[in-house]
Amino acid sequence: MENTEVRGNEVVLDELLVVSSAPHIRTELTVQRVMLDVIIAMAPAILAAGYFFGIRSLITIAASVIGAVVAEALIQRALKQEVTIRDLSAVVTGILVAFNVPVSMPIWMVVLGSVFAIIVVKQFFGGLGSNFMNPALAARAVLMASWGKEMSNFTAPLTDMVSQATPLSGGPMPAVMDLFIGNMPGTIGEVSKLALLIGAAYLVYRQVISLRIPLVYIGSTVVFLLLTGTPANQILNQVLSGGLILGAFFMATDYVTCPITKKGQIVFGVGLGLLTAIIRNFGGYPEGVSYAILIMNMCVPLIEKFTSDKPFGVGGVKE
Repeated sequence: MENTEVRGNEVVLDELLVVSSAPHIRTELTVQRVMLDVIIAMAPAILAAGYFFGIRSLITIAASVIGAVVAEALIQRALKQEVTIRDLSAVVTGILVAFNVPVSMPIWMVVLGSVFAIIVVKQFFGGLGSNFMNPALAARAVLMASWGKEMSNFTAPLTDMVSQATPLSGGPMPAVMDLFIGNMPGTIGEVSKLALLIGAAYLVYRQVISLRIPLVYIGSTVVFLLLTGTPANQILNQVLSGGLILGAFFMATDYVTCPITKKGQIVFGVGLGLLTAIIRNFGGYPEGVSYAILIMNMCVPLIEKFTSDKPFGVGGVKE
């Protein structure tokens, strides 16, 4: 007991017990470190996009990132707030916006999507940590509503901008290996499931995300697809087509817009799977991932209300 002092028969504790305000748990983990890990995890998908869709995909990603970063800096200066672009959260949003559009999308539209994601969905609601839905997916929904034709003009990979329908929208169904590697039409970031899973494995290794939400989401989607009429021999194609893998690992796990309780995350994942299956099998839009996540984002406060543990001393004693 190095911090004790003996005075007669009394032992005086000197700086052994320290009283301080919360928080009492300290960590070296920062927002910038987490966002850097997410960027590193998305690097394989960025490389895959460059391979399958060419230099234009990389230009689109770069323009989207620049639009997001500049928008965040300008709005924070306009609101006389601290400029926080160094935390890299705007970079992550810019990449995800680009991941959710076809490579043929006019670049100025993609930039507008990034600006909307940052200013309207993120900053207008208080900035990082206060947005009530995923900014990149909200931008995708707005782009789809504003320029549906451009958002549906998918390009076949390894070609010179030849348009082709995606498997979910009635196009030819590629072989399973092509679906897995990424040799299929789709948005810039969703096509290569191999690249996305490599990035997801990195996030799990770095303990940035847990597997609870992604596995429950994907598993629930499979169950509800079967219950709503999808043939069993088409389930693997459904999992590997569209944005299910991208959404499950990189957007449904967003710290701000998903529940923090374990029970809440399970409910969240099941809800995502149910909505995705319903939209895919009964909706007029072939892909249900984006809207499923946005809808469940808005349900998070209600989910946490009913799944959070009661505080100590609340509830009384039943006789």
